[in-house]
Amino acid sequence: MPDYQAPLRDLRFVMDEMLDYPGHYARLPGGEEATPDVVAAILEEGARFSREVLLPLNQSGDREGCLLEGGEVKAPRGFKEAYAQYVEGGWPSLAADPAHGGQGLPHSLAMVLNEMVCSTNLAWGMYPGLSHGAADALRHHGTEEQQATYLTKLVEGTWTGTMCLTEPHCGTDLGLIKTRAMPNDDGSYAVTGTKIFISAGEHDLAENIVHLVLAKLPDAPEGSKGISLFVVPKYLPNEHLPDSDGNPGERNGVTCGSLEHKMGIHGNATCVMNFDSAKGFLVGAPNKGLACMFTMMNAARIGVGIQGLGLTEASFQNSLAYARDRLQMRALSGAKAPEKVADPIIVHPDVRRMLLTQKAFAEGGRMLVLYTAQMIDIVEQGTDADEKARAETLLGLLTPIVKAFLTEVGFEATNEGVQVFGGHGFIQEWGMEQLVRDARITRLYEGTTGIQALDLLGRKVLMSQGESLKAFTREIHKFCQAEEGNSQLAEFVRPLAKLNQEWGEMTMAIGMKAMADREEVGAASVDYLMYSGYVTLAYLFARAARQARAALAEGTDEAAFYRAKLDTARFFYQRLLPRTRAHKGALEAGADPLMAISAEDFGLGFEI
Repeated sequence: MPDYQAPLRDLRFVMDEMLDYPGHYARLPGGEEATPDVVAAILEEGARFSREVLLPLNQSGDREGCLLEGGEVKAPRGFKEAYAQYVEGGWPSLAADPAHGGQGLPHSLAMVLNEMVCSTNLAWGMYPGLSHGAADALRHHGTEEQQATYLTKLVEGTWTGTMCLTEPHCGTDLGLIKTRAMPNDDGSYAVTGTKIFISAGEHDLAENIVHLVLAKLPDAPEGSKGISLFVVPKYLPNEHLPDSDGNPGERNGVTCGSLEHKMGIHGNATCVMNFDSAKGFLVGAPNKGLACMFTMMNAARIGVGIQGLGLTEASFQNSLAYARDRLQMRALSGAKAPEKVADPIIVHPDVRRMLLTQKAFAEGGRMLVLYTAQMIDIVEQGTDADEKARAETLLGLLTPIVKAFLTEVGFEATNEGVQVFGGHGFIQEWGMEQLVRDARITRLYEGTTGIQALDLLGRKVLMSQGESLKAFTREIHKFCQAEEGNSQLAEFVRPLAKLNQEWGEMTMAIGMKAMADREEVGAASVDYLMYSGYVTLAYLFARAARQARAALAEGTDEAAFYRAKLDTARFFYQRLLPRTRAHKGALEAGADPLMAISAEDFGLGFEI
């Protein structure tokens, strides 16, 4: 069975030394509760729960999968008991508003826990995962009655939430949805339609499931401007019935029609959900459902990026353990373990390339998630208007990068993990192939990489006249200026400064081309996003290198840790950051190589 140890030392480095989380928490209203001792206790207990409770269920859950019988879904053995421990431990309420039963701690703490969960059992983590987004959507857009009915139950975890968007004939293009909501005399709506790919749409872990469903009213405008959002519970809460005790009431007209047969995440129930005149309640204004749902979708996108990070860390840890133990051949420069029949494979340069790629993406991804998490804390809990506005701008820019870049490199990292194991990586018992299968979906759901790239380049950058990008590149520029005379950081600062300038110039050039041909945005977008991801991680690695240099200069009994941080930063800059050259060359080639061939000519040479 794969093993896992939460990277607590690296978390402390990023949170305490690099990003000053103690000072960050002290500035948040209520943040004084998140003292260093409290944070340490939460991280250690989260690490224990993930390793001791969730990890042993990961492979068995993958093999067993979910079972649908009579419209009811049973999760794999042990999942329900693990969820009960999760609820009993108060984990669902960690960062929720105390007004709804939450503990009121910063959102970033919940995100750190999420990484540990994703590293140990991604499929299980998806059951409570969307509940936080559902609660946020209702907190921001629900009526007082809806909040009183649903929020406390979602926060405490006795109910879970879903997001019901996709239909058989449409995925990303939600303007094509056919699900309808007909007004009832009592002010509710009869929701009818079929939704597919609904994660945790039906299961036996919680008392009730609260579905947030996109549907169209009878008089709705065409397209995405005619979408409304409805809360449709599996069981009607008794607030809508005479006795008003708040517990699940009668079964609503929503059922699981089938379970999807999937490549990975077998332990999670991915459902086809049928709504047959199910009683629903309008959330927000009519025909404004997509804006309401984006509250949930953006949270989910950050969450999926964390999934990519978690799987990268799991793959790295197990690859490293195997590479230290597996004996194969001798080092090219001579035997490194002459007392053994062969050297451990970690001595070989190509194995080190794979391990360092995983290590750099895990550590860089963690810095990106925790940097972004600070923005979320400020947006949700900050009091300074200017600081909140800046954080919101940066969060908008970084969200598609977190989601798409971390899942793209996460899939690469898990593939490298299989490669380190060689033939054993292809065998089920070692658990490495499961990480690849589980990682593959992260590049698809909550908006594919292509959709995230269009959001980044089209909506976030070009539609803001580059202002969102400038907010970030100004920060990088100030860092480079401040460290310009630091010879010990020149190997990082100089290339970073050049890339930062090039990022802005390249963006302007794409914008100019797009004025003549809008296809240029779509043609450049994915390469632009990947370029942006590498430059963002370069900035964060430069900051990490500065902190490591300072610690070494002061003298420390953890010199090996800081030297390894510098070595990892160098590897990223010298072996991974040059990928920006290929992405820049590809996006500068423009739309012509993509659009020149006609749709009919694609298939010349064979008959369809």
